[in-house]
Amino acid sequence: MTDTAPRPTLEAVAARAGVSRATVSRVVNGGDGVREPLVARVRRAVEELGYVPNQAARSLVTRRHDAVAVVIAEPETRVFADPFFALQLRGISKELTAHDNQLVLLLTEGRDDHARVGRYLAGGHVDGALVFSLHLDDPLPGLIRHAGVPTVFGGRPGWGEGEGGSGAVYVDSDNRGGAREAVRHLVGLGRTRIAHITGPLDQTSAADRLDGFRDVMGDADPWLVAESDFTPGGGERAMRVLLDRCPDLDGVFAANDLSAVGALRVLRERGLRVPEDVAVIGFDDMVAVAEQAEPPLSTVRQDIEEMGRLMARLLLERLGHRGTQDGGGTAGGVVLPTTLVRRASA
Repeated sequence: MTDTAPRPTLEAVAARAGVSRATVSRVVNGGDGVREPLVARVRRAVEELGYVPNQAARSLVTRRHDAVAVVIAEPETRVFADPFFALQLRGISKELTAHDNQLVLLLTEGRDDHARVGRYLAGGHVDGALVFSLHLDDPLPGLIRHAGVPTVFGGRPGWGEGEGGSGAVYVDSDNRGGAREAVRHLVGLGRTRIAHITGPLDQTSAADRLDGFRDVMGDADPWLVAESDFTPGGGERAMRVLLDRCPDLDGVFAANDLSAVGALRVLRERGLRVPEDVAVIGFDDMVAVAEQAEPPLSTVRQDIEEMGRLMARLLLERLGHRGTQDGGGTAGGVVLPTTLVRRASA
């Protein structure tokens, strides 16, 4: 059995660099007031010795953990089956990694998990939180506000001022405008019986896309709207309901790409051609989904990965992190534009 070499200490770095322990501490912990030649000597000594700061001790000095909680208000079966979450997490991870921050992923299966997440955030384990896929009756906003953790939300908040909604920082896409563009495109193709497969209407993204549909199709038959859940199976069920109600429909706007893929399956089962008999448009432009659909799916593109990066960037700004803008970013929302991507389905 070989002996494990002792870890280099702060004192060893100070001796190698020929400076005081306090100087090494300031350099290692990102403090100011050290002349650049001394900074270079300390960094060279750190590299030569292979010194790794003790995170617990460092946190006591900096009052930071260099860790951010990413809270997704969905069960893990949904998170790992939907590529939307992978794209958003990729954007978040890239931004946090670029600023040497760790990502701590927290999922919620039920009310017990909400309480667990609230306790974790209140326990001082992370510097801030990124939260998305909230539902209107979700207790997480109140728990987060009680924990006092700087937070950026993914998606327009759907709660009132009583939960701090007026001061929330969030990143969203132009869901309503994108939906309008999709439905106008179907109208421009000469479609007159256009149906909408919604997402879960307790989420603001789905509600906004329904509003965009209604902006264009205000006098549409209410039976041309079927609520779904952003999943392929939900899209299949909604498409069957719509065809049973309105066999002569000739256009479908689905609230996301996965629902649209489910709708395409049912249209094939019923012997309907896309786009000749029924034109179909989705929302998201998840390329791995849209381009592999049969036929390839026309859809509204939102930059999901960039939304994740921007969420992380805004949080780091609020934390006053180096390499971003000054901390204490302005409260409010950032809404990214959407674009219609035309493929074979419409």
